Amino acid sequence: MRDKQSAADITATVRAWLDEADHVLVTAGAGLTAAAGYDYGDTGRFKELFPALYRLGLRSRYMVGVPLPPELLWGYWAVHISDIRFDPRPNRLYQDLHALVKDKDTWVMTSNVDALFARNAFDPERIFTPQGDYGRYQCATPCTRQTWSTKPRVEQLLKAYDPETGMITDPETLPRCPNCGADVEINVRIGPEFVDDSYLPAADRLQDWLNAIPAEDRLLVLEFGAGFNTPGVIRRPGEHITRHLPGARLVRVNPEHADLPNDLTGRALPVAARADHLISTLTRPSSAISTYGDYCE
Repeated sequence: MRDKQSAADITATVRAWLDEADHVLVTAGAGLTAAAGYDYGDTGRFKELFPALYRLGLRSRYMVGVPLPPELLWGYWAVHISDIRFDPRPNRLYQDLHALVKDKDTWVMTSNVDALFARNAFDPERIFTPQGDYGRYQCATPCTRQTWSTKPRVEQLLKAYDPETGMITDPETLPRCPNCGADVEINVRIGPEFVDDSYLPAADRLQDWLNAIPAEDRLLVLEFGAGFNTPGVIRRPGEHITRHLPGARLVRVNPEHADLPNDLTGRALPVAARADHLISTLTRPSSAISTYGDYCE
C-alpha cells in the first residue's frame, strides 16, 4: 500500500526516531556526495575542471576503466582528487549532518572515498570506508600490501599540469610504485588487486560496536543516497543490520530508489528526497520542501 505523506509527517517521524535512538549508524553512497556539491554527472562542473577531456567528448567524472594515456589520466586524477578529496573548505551539508547526530553514539559506513565525513567533524576512528580512499595510492600489481599518501603526489602533479591540454607536462612526476617501480593506481576498489588492509581494522571496530548494542537499545540506520551501483556495500548491509537487531530502524533517503523490503514494514521509512532536502529540513525547518513523494506504509 502506498500513501502520500506530507513533508511535515515524514520529517516528524525521522526526528522522533532520531530522538529515540540510543545509537546511530550513518550509511552513505554517492548520492550524499552529489547533494553536498560534488555531482560526478554535473557536466557544467566537468567542463570547468576538465576542458580538455570535455573536448574529447567525456562528460562524467566516472573515469575508471577509460583508456587514457598516463599523462592525461594523471592530469585528471590530480585535478579530481585535489577538488574532491583535499579541498580544505568545510562542507555545509556534512556539517549539518554531524550536528544532527553529534550527541548520539555514532558510527559511519560509506562507499564514498572522498573523506568528507572525516573532514567535517566526524570521528575518523568511527568511519568505515570499504571502497577505499582517494587519499591513498597503491601498486597496480600489487607487489606489496603497503599504500602511500596521494597528497604529495597530487601537489607535484598539479605543478606540471597544463589545463589547456589536460596533460602532465613533466613525465618524471608521473607516479610509480616506490617498491617495485611498476604502475600505480588510486587505492579504491576497482578490481581484485585492491589493497584493503588499512580499512579492515575499522570494519572490525564497527562489527564490535554493533555486537555490543544491547537488545533493548534503539539503533537508527540513517542511509543517504545509496543506490544500486554497488547495493552490496551499503543498501543490503543496512537492511541486514536492521533485520537482525531487534531495536533497529532504518531511514532510507533516496530520490529515486527509496523502496524497502516488505519484511521491514513498520521498522523502516522510505524518504523519496535528496539528502540535502531532508537534512536541511531537520536542521532548518523553514527550508522544508512541500513533499517527499510517495512513501510505503
